[in-house]
Amino acid sequence: MQKEFSLKDAIERADKGQLEEWIHEFLLGEGSNEGFSKGLKLTHRYYMYPVKMPLNLFKRCCGTEENMRFRTDTESFEKKVARMQNDIEEGWDVPPLIIGYYDDTFELNDGNHRFEALVRSGAKEYYTIIWITEKKDYEEFEKKYFGYYDTLKMLANAKH
Repeated sequence: MQKEFSLKDAIERADKGQLEEWIHEFLLGEGSNEGFSKGLKLTHRYYMYPVKMPLNLFKRCCGTEENMRFRTDTESFEKKVARMQNDIEEGWDVPPLIIGYYDDTFELNDGNHRFEALVRSGAKEYYTIIWITEKKDYEEFEKKYFGYYDTLKMLANAKH
């Protein structure tokens, strides 16, 4: 069950200063999210190194529930999540979730199926790549989270 993109690959590319390139390659390939890739390219973004964060900070925006911004049919959503759960059980090195940060909130932009599969598999935390557009949001994130974030980054580097 070898997949083209992985957490390990994302971290290696981030270490080489190629995180943004990895994101777009993933979104245009295995991630199947060309629209999001195009949207990210519209302006400068700040991208944060992949770090493990509590999953309860995030909520899906894609799924079968009525309140979802991007609704999908139940059968295809459940099949995809079940397939990913199986892959996780078989040792899949799940690519990081891609999270937007603005107005002091986190938004799960890419990885809704991966997120659900991780949660259903019992994960309480997982690696994320956070992106920020506005300088004011970046500065707010820096004030609130950089000590925490730097510690998480050091732990991530120590494990890989």
